[in-house]
Formats: sequence, C-alpha cells, structure tokens
Amino acid sequence: MQRYLVLEDGTIYPGDAFGAQCSAVGELVFNTGMSGYQESITDQSYNGEILMFTYPLIGNYGINRDDDESIQPTCAGVVVHELARCPSNWRQDRTLDQYLTDHNIPGIQGIDTRAVTRHIRQKGALKAALVDQITTDTVAQLQQQTPDRHPVWSSSTKNPYPGPDTGHKVVVIDFGLKYSILRELSQRHCNFTVLPATATAQQVLALNPDGVLLSNGPGDPKDVPAALAMIQTIQTKIPLFGICLGHQLFALANGADTFKLKFGHRGFNHPVRDLLSGRIYFTAQNHGYAVDRESLKQTNLTVTQEEIHDHTVEGLQHQQFPAFSVQYHPDAAPGPHDTQFLFDHFMQLMAKQAERKTN
Repeated sequence: MQRYLVLEDGTIYPGDAFGAQCSAVGELVFNTGMSGYQESITDQSYNGEILMFTYPLIGNYGINRDDDESIQPTCAGVVVHELARCPSNWRQDRTLDQYLTDHNIPGIQGIDTRAVTRHIRQKGALKAALVDQITTDTVAQLQQQTPDRHPVWSSSTKNPYPGPDTGHKVVVIDFGLKYSILRELSQRHCNFTVLPATATAQQVLALNPDGVLLSNGPGDPKDVPAALAMIQTIQTKIPLFGICLGHQLFALANGADTFKLKFGHRGFNHPVRDLLSGRIYFTAQNHGYAVDRESLKQTNLTVTQEEIHDHTVEGLQHQQFPAFSVQYHPDAAPGPHDTQFLFDHFMQLMAKQAERKTN
C-alpha cells in the first residue's frame, strides 16, 4: 500500500505503508543512531513528533519486552529507508510493524531518509504528515496545523509511584522520563518516588528526600512554567540533578533563556567536552531546544560542558547550591555509557548533604 511523507514546504516523498493504517501529523525529526530504534520510539521526548531514522535498515532485531523506555509510545509516526523483512533475535516477541500497528502509529518505508535529512538540515525543522492519499489541500491543511504546546502533560505520570530500596531517598519529577533513569537509580539502591510534572516544592519536600532529579521530556521548556518555582525552592534546600528537559528548566529557573535549534540533536554519537578536565565524552542526545549561553552571564550558573560541533551548552553547575544538569542522557539507553558517573556524582552530593545534616 502506498503512503506519502508530506512536508509543509510542499515537498512530497512517496513510499510504502507499514504499521497502523492511519495518518499522522507532527514535526519531522531525524535520529542518527545505528540501533536502539525501540528505545527511541518509546522515548517520551518524541511525543507528537514523526521520527525518522537515518540508518538504512531498521527493525532487524524486532521488538522485545525489556527495552521499552515507557509503557505507551507517543511519537506520531515512523519513517525508515528499509524495514527489515525477517527480523531475528532471541529476545524478540514481535516485529516493528506489529508493534506500531498495536499502538496505532503509522510508518512509511522506501524513503531516502538521508536525502530528507539533508533537506531538514538546510530548511530547518518542518511540520510533516504521513498520509495515504494526496489531495490539492494536503499541503495547505498541513501548514495550518498547530503543534501541541503541552506534550509534557500527556507524557508525565498522573499519579505518584514508588521504587522502594534501602539507599538515598530521591524524588524524580516526571516530565516524560525514560525508564533507564530509574534503572540507574535502582542500580545504586535509591529509594525513589516518581512525581507528576505538576508537583510543587511543598509536595516534594513533604517526602523528605535526599535529592531531586528532573527528568527528560518533550517539547519547549517554556511551555512548562509551573516547574520553575518548584526548582527555585528545591535547589536551595537539597541536591538537584537535571537531565535534558530538566536541564533546560533548571536554566530557566535561574534566569537563563532557551532557544529552538534549527534541526535538533538526536542520536548516540554526539561528542561533548568537559570544560574543566578537557575530556571528551560521547553522548546520547534527543532535544530540539538548547540553553542560550549569552543569557547565562547574568545568572549564578556556570557552563561545565559543551557540544563540540556547535558549542551549545551541555552542562551547568550552580555556583552556590549542590545543583547541576546536563543536556544529554547519561542513562544512555541505548548509547555510549561514558557519562554514567554523573549518577555517582549525584549520590556523592546527597551523601555530603546528609553528612552536613548530622553534624
């Protein structure tokens, strides 16, 4: 069955349908990872976006029960060059085609995804649609579509839930978290509680945590203003660690600004330089916004890391409080594990805070 990828500038790419038999509209974004399609599709940071993979063959090891990063994938659609016809892996329990069908997500294959990526890199982020029929109004209707300004609310948990253990008490604010973050905390025996994105400082402090982690999530950080007051209060009292969207919200809460990147950073091979040690880390990234470096000059935040290619801000440290953040995913599922030590640093900050309380 034929399907079309339509861009808002009028460019149309014909291909073959797979996945759900429905249409989709969303910002078209590309991921450069060679593997990890299941983790990407289930990453809530792609909420409402049409996800395109630049690697030529996708789906070759199927879908399994272990690698989901959320219960319900919320990307709008999937674009690939070639869908694997005979996926094979000992953990596989269904194909990518079956998975997308089960979750009502349309896909398209037979697209030169690298050519489309070059187009996006030149034009910038574009709205796109997956449709089975082209009409004279298709492009005009796409141009009139307005994006969801509040994807965090459909990505975040509605109710708190615990992860009991014997270690540090950590409150995780869920803006659209990846389960790999919780796995990292569990490996360090943290006794964590996940709270919705709407959590207030009072609700957080009522749990008497040793630290707070601000998770990743989708969309524009400026669409989550309610979180800023909570961050401003929490950072003065207990250690705080922000990841991805959490990093951007941490910056906004301290008076900095953010901006939309031309086409975002999405992949597992982004080099980041630590400005203190000079070390280079390879990182997993998935974001369309970044912190404005110039806006940091009037804040109490220090830039600790930067992206090598475009020098965007990748790490921040508060000058007065035990609070820090990174733009990338140190949990890195999938991806390089160079920066998992940041979770250990978070543990150390909480241990020092606990020691000060007892003295």
